[in-house]
Amino acid sequence: MLTIKSPEELQTWEGKELGVSEWETISQERINQFAEATGDHQWIHVDVERANKESPMGGPIAHGYLTLSLIPMFKDQIYAIEGVKAGINYGLNGCRFLAPVPAGARVRARFVMKSVTQKGEGRYLLCNEVTIELEGSDKPACVAESLGMVLF
Repeated sequence: MLTIKSPEELQTWEGKELGVSEWETISQERINQFAEATGDHQWIHVDVERANKESPMGGPIAHGYLTLSLIPMFKDQIYAIEGVKAGINYGLNGCRFLAPVPAGARVRARFVMKSVTQKGEGRYLLCNEVTIELEGSDKPACVAESLGMVLF
């Protein structure tokens, strides 16, 4: 894992790849738990029998927002910044779901520090380009510009 030691070093990572996470399996159990947590029980996610018979994807798939929600976990596998008092999710500049994630598939994330913008004394807005790769697919599952505010 990459450890960034200061705000000055953080700025040197602008435009560079920070790393790639470990593969993570997206089980049907995880999909069902996400459905419970969010109230999104659409059959293409949670009705395995019906999805296997009727879904154009050939079986149940993960929610797009489940895939997106993995970004903080993947970030923690890739890099840490020393001396940060708080890190705040600041939202997204954009997000696209480019390939469905079948139940049982494995995904991982590739992070590029797109920009580092100082927003005041000890505050930096980070924009990471996050590509969530789908094992065995030429297309990524998701591409997002994730924003985070770090406070030193």
